[in-house]
Amino acid sequence: MESFAPFAFDPISVFRDVFRRKSGYAINEPGNVSPKPGTKAMIVIAKATTPVNKEGYSLQVSPSGIYISAANEQGIFYAFQTLRQIMRMDALPDAKGEARTWQLPAVEIKDYPQFQYRGLHLDVCRHFMPVDFVKRYIDLLAYYKMNRFHWHLTDDQGWRIEIKGYPKLQEIAAWREETLVGHYSETPDVYDGVRHGGYYTQEEIKDVVKYAAQRGVTIIPEIEMPGHAQAALAAYPELACTPGPFKVAQTWGVFDDVFCPNEETFTFLQHVLDEVMTLFPSPYIHIGGDECPKTRWKESAFCQDLMKREGLKDEHELQSYFIRRIEQYVNSKGRNIIGWDEILEGGLAPNATVMSWRGMSGGIEAAQSGHDVVMTPGTHCYFDHYQADPAFEPLAIGGLTTLEKVYSFNPIPSKLTAEQARHILGAQGNLWTEYIDSPGKAEYMAYPRAIALAEVLWTPADRKDWNGFVQRLNGHLERLDGWKVNYAKRLKVPAAIIQSGPKGLELTWKTDLPGQSIYYSRDTTGHSWDTATSGESTLFSNPGHIYYKTDNSGIKEINYKPTKTRNATISSSIPPSGSYPGRQGVMTLGDGLTGKAEFNGEDWCAWNGAPFTIGISFDSPTAIDSITLGLLSSTGSWIHLPQSIEIEGSKDLKTYERISGWVPSNLPAGRNQITINTPKTNVKSLRITIYPLKSIPEGKPGAGHVGWTFIDEIGVY
Repeated sequence: MESFAPFAFDPISVFRDVFRRKSGYAINEPGNVSPKPGTKAMIVIAKATTPVNKEGYSLQVSPSGIYISAANEQGIFYAFQTLRQIMRMDALPDAKGEARTWQLPAVEIKDYPQFQYRGLHLDVCRHFMPVDFVKRYIDLLAYYKMNRFHWHLTDDQGWRIEIKGYPKLQEIAAWREETLVGHYSETPDVYDGVRHGGYYTQEEIKDVVKYAAQRGVTIIPEIEMPGHAQAALAAYPELACTPGPFKVAQTWGVFDDVFCPNEETFTFLQHVLDEVMTLFPSPYIHIGGDECPKTRWKESAFCQDLMKREGLKDEHELQSYFIRRIEQYVNSKGRNIIGWDEILEGGLAPNATVMSWRGMSGGIEAAQSGHDVVMTPGTHCYFDHYQADPAFEPLAIGGLTTLEKVYSFNPIPSKLTAEQARHILGAQGNLWTEYIDSPGKAEYMAYPRAIALAEVLWTPADRKDWNGFVQRLNGHLERLDGWKVNYAKRLKVPAAIIQSGPKGLELTWKTDLPGQSIYYSRDTTGHSWDTATSGESTLFSNPGHIYYKTDNSGIKEINYKPTKTRNATISSSIPPSGSYPGRQGVMTLGDGLTGKAEFNGEDWCAWNGAPFTIGISFDSPTAIDSITLGLLSSTGSWIHLPQSIEIEGSKDLKTYERISGWVPSNLPAGRNQITINTPKTNVKSLRITIYPLKSIPEGKPGAGHVGWTFIDEIGVY
């Protein structure tokens, strides 16, 4: 085998440093590291002449030594990460000069990744994170063989990168006066009164870029445009369509004031990008492109005139014009742009790569058009969502993305052809920090979910095994303990798989730790506990509260309150979204269980699009005089109350008559249970037609899009 030329980076260096610290030995010191007498070298590295994959490697441990073969330094680096994990060195305290005895199993491993893009994202705008933590974040993702770090550096709440040509970005845009306390949906707003901010100097960024490169990680910087620009506009208001003044945002959400597409703005952004591209050698520059309200553009005489001159039919095409101009400039510097899936709207820039976050549909559309895609749907890849029951978790933005859900993710949609699927480069986990105000909480939200995503991106889909992963994860949690990572110990929280039907509520008890006992009770006080083990089922026929726990968890509660829909058949003219289908499809709407404001795909069924009708059919004529619906309002997540609801009834399953209706009034954020009174009547069937909000108002997240409608339970009384 051919010997390596000098490496662009030294893939053994990180291993060498850790080994010295943990073992007390220095690799290649004579007499110290020979696995048996007479051996000249502990580790032999050679170049593979016929590599299966450019990031792949082979690793052989035998009595005579450790042999590594790979096509390049990236493969060598990953071989050493595997070696670190096999040796469990990270789970042990430092040797502090006292030599340890090491034993390794004899193994032969041939390994390579499924996807070329394996990434983690970190938002440092909503809450600034120090350089030392950014390096630690890179250490961890590299340890799990991820190779992209997406650094979100600019947003409404702060500008975090030094730009020497525009000093006000450091003086003004990097700082906000105070920060929202509590959840965005809560009213009235409360602020902490504490100035917050910071930025990375160019010297610090160079250091972090070098640090990442030594670990085989490419950093992709993100400079948001044309939206999420309020911090920049606070420093340079002349870049807006209105005169200002502007403040660095102190709360979360989407703001109407965005970059104006004039020559002054393009000059500013080109100069900014020049400095950014000098600092980051990444072939990709992320330009954002998401959540750009068109309010100011619609009101701007300049924008309207520009649209006429350029033959642009609407403001979406104006955004495409903006993105294309930036792409042309970035391409002229030998780089490519990547952007969130909104860059598809109005026409996609010719060489752009799409990062699909609003589900996978944007990625599918881009791949079918021949564009490269990084999948990062909120349903599986948003690590700012809750990861277990919110009752036991710190404040998060919403949603529920469990470890198991992350592990179930397949970045390649089944509807793509083999040729189209080649455009799926991989996937990325996103960590937005509106509700993550410290490095410790960032680690808590990222791990162990990042480990699950790392395996998704490295391992072929047909070789994934959830039970095997959970068993292996226990060993990795020891390694995280050794790193002193503040990971979420969510494996200790019990779950109940719910199946509701005419006989009652069947709960299948579950934990991710094999053989763990679960305790359950119907007592409202005192709690006399019965015991089950993970995998067992219990049937509850009567309404009421059900409590359950494990030895090391808090008490969880289910309130089972079935109505006449328990014995009905429920259907829908349009199936709920695949992202939020309900635990039993639309039958979830009659299972006797209500959802929480932290929406997820089990308690809630969700629709996004045209009006739809829910049908409820009874076995026999059924008396009704009121109907309840559980509806969710969470405008920050594009979830709105319907515009209206119409209810029809039928006594013969053929002829339907209107019996009632509803239009929203001033209802608070969160879950709302509405009651619709009806004339006292007997029916064999109901038709409930829901008319979603046609267009989210300007100034709200998702402005211009159809609002999502979330329903958790329909009660018939």
